[in-house]
Amino acid sequence: MRSRAIGDVPVSAIGLGAMPLSIEGRPAEDRAIATIHAALDAGVTLIDTADSYHWYAGEAGHNEELIAKALAGHPGAAEVLVATKGGRGRPGDGSWTVTATPEHLRRACDASLRRLGVEAIGLYQLHKPDPEIWPDSVGAVRDLVDAGKVRMAGVSNVTVDQLRQARKILGDRLVAVQNRYSPAVRDSEPVLQLCHDLGLAFLPWSPLGGISRSSLDDPSGPASTGTAFHAVAAEHGVSPQRVCLAWLLARSPMVVPIPGASRPATIRDSAAAADLLLDPADLARLDATELAISA
Repeated sequence: MRSRAIGDVPVSAIGLGAMPLSIEGRPAEDRAIATIHAALDAGVTLIDTADSYHWYAGEAGHNEELIAKALAGHPGAAEVLVATKGGRGRPGDGSWTVTATPEHLRRACDASLRRLGVEAIGLYQLHKPDPEIWPDSVGAVRDLVDAGKVRMAGVSNVTVDQLRQARKILGDRLVAVQNRYSPAVRDSEPVLQLCHDLGLAFLPWSPLGGISRSSLDDPSGPASTGTAFHAVAAEHGVSPQRVCLAWLLARSPMVVPIPGASRPATIRDSAAAADLLLDPADLARLDATELAISA
């Protein structure tokens, strides 16, 4: 698979968003582990997780523990960058909370280290800003890097102003931003542009938003929505999801999509997007859908 960089670490151009393996509707553990193994076998070397990726109350870190179990003994594990996050919680009722105090982040980081079974977390990301204490939260992550518990830092769900603040506090420790970005949701375009200018990796979460699921058994079948993504997919004989990820890769060399998956076939199809090169005409058609989708 083609590679991109997060800081000075080369990673696969397509990562795995592991959240669906642990939240509501999650698959059985054997299928979840098979999905992670399928990702590794397809050349994926970036796995994104968080301590808050779980379903029920009292099982914080479910996703991290699952990833650690899947990586144990797998021949490709040594090449994998596991990116986790801290600063959010899930009470078990389907809601999400934000707790980003320095004290919480220190405890959360230590717990993530134990669950992942590592001496240092490859990429630790602030999951969501608490605007009231944002500088303090970022400063806590800086301290975790300086203490050797975290190798690289990232922020998530940020505005341009918050990103600039984080950059000022973290300096070169900051290597990545994870914001929602997809064909349907493009309001982070200014953040993506700033990442491009600063040389920061941009990890779009929920990158397939606006692309309805279609059967991988017949990826060249008729599009149900008539979108440009389905049309281009039919012309290339691939899935609309694969076209979407290839389009994202073409947005900037700093983009590393992290599509979610809950079964092996899905991540294998997503990983293949790294080898799909869209021509300028294709990209122009896909870019032109922005106004229609936004409306």
